[in-house]
Amino acid sequence: MAFQIILNIILAVIWMLLHDRITLLDFFIGYSLGIILFFIMRRFLRFDFYFTRVIAIIYLILIFIKELIITNIDVAKIVLSKDMNINPGIIVYPTDLKRDWEVVFLASIISLTPGTITMAFSDDGRTIYIHSLHIEDKEEAINRLRHTFEKTIMEVSH
Repeated sequence: MAFQIILNIILAVIWMLLHDRITLLDFFIGYSLGIILFFIMRRFLRFDFYFTRVIAIIYLILIFIKELIITNIDVAKIVLSKDMNINPGIIVYPTDLKRDWEVVFLASIISLTPGTITMAFSDDGRTIYIHSLHIEDKEEAINRLRHTFEKTIMEVSH
């Protein structure tokens, strides 16, 4: 992936030099043409198209921002309510992620969202213990984590 990015930057610089203008617009045009070129050549060469991973990273950031906003609103509702009707609990979350850094990244994202914190990992590192401020349904919480953060982390890393 890093080789493709460097090669794409080199193609953008060559594009600028061929047009005898060193501007940000020419760099962007050259970089965009490089992306198109790599997309066309992906069928003929044996490499993964790096821009799909870049799109997956952007998607992960957008999902995190969405979840951050939703959980902030939920925690604000709990804190501002008169009777603090909460149901705190611990979720045992078995993850399908294979690499250690993926599991740690997932745990970090979980801890960054308000109302949840990663407490511990199992001995094999594939189960995360999460404390939540309010749990309505544990299975729904597990499915939500699996289909948002974990799925997107898998797309980024594979």
